[in-house]
Amino acid sequence: MAGGKLTPRQKMINLMYLVFIAMLAMNMSKEVLSAFGLMNEKFESSNISLSKSNQQSLAALDLKASESKGEFVKAAETAHKVNDASNKFYDFIESLKTENITGTKPEEDGKYSYESMDKADNLDNSWFKGDGYSKRGQEVMNAIESYKNEMKSALNDPKYSTILNQVNDAFNTSDVVNKDKVKVKFLDYHFKGFPQIASQAKLSAWQNDIRKFETDVINSALGKAAVDESSFSKFEAIVVLDKNAYFQGEQVTGKVVLGKYDPNAKFDDFKGPGKLVNGQAVLSLTAGGVGEQTIAGSFNFTENGKPINLPFKGSYVVVPRPNSATISADKMNVVYRGVTNPMTISFAGVSDKDVTASAPGLTKGSKPGQYNMNPGTGREVVINVNAKLPDGRPVSDKKMFRIKDIPAPSGRIRGEAAAKGQKNNLEISTVTAVLEDFDFDLGIDVVGFNIKVPGQPTVVVTGNRMSPAAVNAIQKAPRGETVIISEIKTKLRGNSSYMLPKTSPCTFEIQ
Repeated sequence: MAGGKLTPRQKMINLMYLVFIAMLAMNMSKEVLSAFGLMNEKFESSNISLSKSNQQSLAALDLKASESKGEFVKAAETAHKVNDASNKFYDFIESLKTENITGTKPEEDGKYSYESMDKADNLDNSWFKGDGYSKRGQEVMNAIESYKNEMKSALNDPKYSTILNQVNDAFNTSDVVNKDKVKVKFLDYHFKGFPQIASQAKLSAWQNDIRKFETDVINSALGKAAVDESSFSKFEAIVVLDKNAYFQGEQVTGKVVLGKYDPNAKFDDFKGPGKLVNGQAVLSLTAGGVGEQTIAGSFNFTENGKPINLPFKGSYVVVPRPNSATISADKMNVVYRGVTNPMTISFAGVSDKDVTASAPGLTKGSKPGQYNMNPGTGREVVINVNAKLPDGRPVSDKKMFRIKDIPAPSGRIRGEAAAKGQKNNLEISTVTAVLEDFDFDLGIDVVGFNIKVPGQPTVVVTGNRMSPAAVNAIQKAPRGETVIISEIKTKLRGNSSYMLPKTSPCTFEIQ
């Protein structure tokens, strides 16, 4: 949250902390402490994933450097310097996190109670002395500066300047102007007086920044390093056919080229079904019988006085001329009323421009073979397909699909069919509805429901949250009672005219 030009990601993280600081000033609640804990869990989970991903990418870069040499060697050296600096600083922060939670005992399940981590004693007593820093506090500042200096040394190529600027912005240790327009020291502003769990989350966020910068460097190194390959032994022969499948008796056309294709390449000989033209072999042969066919041969050339043979081998499939269409529902074997059902309709071996399909509610999509079905009334729909073969002959086919209605939604409170918790949790909860095991991701809005508290009259609520009358009824519910939410009224987002089946109720047990 220091000055400087920050990335959108860093601004987002800083904004979260400003919100939490404001909430701290208003009174630190248990919910806020829990929120810090959940945020820390998210950071730690992300850090594990980033660390694993970075190691895999670094291994890929090392392999590329060993195989291709050239600029990849320099890129790998840079990435390893950044990795070393990152690991050193990351592990140091991990030691700070251990110090921060010293004396705090986890629960029986191994997790910490975030609501009890509201003290600031550990870091306050360790990092600060009077109006300045203690010896340990100065060690923290030195570690930050050491990390920035090591990153600066590693990223001395202009192509990494953006990343280096982000590093300096994220770990800018200058004094910070607080809300009272007073300059305070960097660590004071970020950690002094903060609850234990808030400091833990901030340290995890630092670790997340470190791994993010490391990721950016490795990706940049992999993407921008160039390889100067001049040896023919590094080339790969590639068979490129004009089509993947051919009708019986049709002319098979295509070419065989080398990776890193050079039109000026000179070869001693080419063996295969074609001839050399401008550094590539142009193929021309008649398709054989139905099934998989093989094309094989070799490029032959001399390098440094030695003969080199570079074989190639490819295959193509010969299919019979089509007499039936391929019609498939991308999502399922039926189509559903009330939603747009994506479908793929084609004729094997026939261009999309020569295929037409028709049915009630069927419209053409934006891509070849793509259609959308919006079925109307009835229980079945027939799709008719007509096509023109390459030789001009017409063919046709049809297929029937069953039409089904969208299944009944299931009610949810706090995302559960049968939730448990305290009254205040229920009072602020949202009633939702989901389609279980349904292949389409549909938006369903809850527009009303009934809530029944034992011993109280049923309350009718409009919308998806508790009304004042509902809250009043909930407050009268004793522990152990189960509140029933029923008569849940829903509508389909984007198609409010479609009437969904009755939504099943959900419950909430008061604890």
